[in-house]
Amino acid sequence: MFNLAIFSQLHILLTPRFPSGSRIPQQETRPVAIPAPFALPLRISFSTHRPCLWRRAMAAPLFPLRQTVRPRLWTLRTLATVLSPTSDPQVPNTFTAESNKTLKSGKNRKQIPNPRTTKMTVDQDWMSVYPAAAPFKPSAVPLPVRMGYPVEKGVPPAKEGNLELLKIPNFLHLTPVAIKKHCAVLKDFCTDWPSALDSDEKCEKHFPIEIETADYVSAGPSIYNPKARIVTLKVRLSSLNLDDHAKKKFIKLVGERYCKNTDLLTITTDRCPLRRQNYDYAMYLLTVLYHESWKTEDWEKKKTEADMEEYIWEKSRSEENILNTLLQIKASEKTSGVTEEELLGSEEIKNYKKSVVALKNEGYENHAR
Repeated sequence: MFNLAIFSQLHILLTPRFPSGSRIPQQETRPVAIPAPFALPLRISFSTHRPCLWRRAMAAPLFPLRQTVRPRLWTLRTLATVLSPTSDPQVPNTFTAESNKTLKSGKNRKQIPNPRTTKMTVDQDWMSVYPAAAPFKPSAVPLPVRMGYPVEKGVPPAKEGNLELLKIPNFLHLTPVAIKKHCAVLKDFCTDWPSALDSDEKCEKHFPIEIETADYVSAGPSIYNPKARIVTLKVRLSSLNLDDHAKKKFIKLVGERYCKNTDLLTITTDRCPLRRQNYDYAMYLLTVLYHESWKTEDWEKKKTEADMEEYIWEKSRSEENILNTLLQIKASEKTSGVTEEELLGSEEIKNYKKSVVALKNEGYENHAR
């Protein structure tokens, strides 16, 4: 390997010549030792009152100096010849030796190691490289990852020194093998799934309340997402212990949150800043609605048939009229031993009841269709 070219500076003070007739001091000539990598003897002539004279030629190119120069400070720059220890064995290789010396502060100079990717094997244990969530490290990822805006219609910047790869979160610690190992460790702390809950119907029967939440992964300065606080509670009214009065009052209180076709109640809470607070608030609303629906106020006892939410056949005027008519018919026929339950349970009365209820609740147009 070739050594680098090293520049050395020789400062020579040149003074003007004495006038004619004056005595010029005797010239002094002495050899000057130039350290490696010059490794070539250089003899420089120094004179106190005249320009220097070069006795021998150098191996490096020199800038020529004129004999007549003005008195000022000159800087003579010499460029060392680049020599290789293999081509010239007389020149010692001191560049490598100097690199191991200590700095002026006394501290040892640290050698820059090779990237870790150059030492990785094919069967490298990836969990030892990324055991937990950490920013992207280009020296530890043996993949030619590129990201960023391509400059001058070129390719995106490489992974070395790429800030775009540091901004975004990565999932290098959640590889399939790592997830499998984590699950194997957590398995000792988990209980087996109940064998009795082998279907969705059984799960819904024993656990009627369903809670829905969402987690978001954002590429921004904060990993917090405001939508993550929203909690949705779903439950079927048939799974709640409600009678006819409580069920109707419950539906009246929740309004549009209840779907009659699916018998599903949906409560969404997002007023509180935290998810746990919204969950507690949703459970509080369900508890209050359940207990309030069982209460019967004084004004509810004064409700008439016109105030009802839907038409009810039991104890209605239509039921009383048809029952009185049938009793009169049976009395005219002198038929004894017929009770009211038998009359109301007949097929004709059931069809009449179905038609009247549909007419009152759905209307004439919907019933005609």
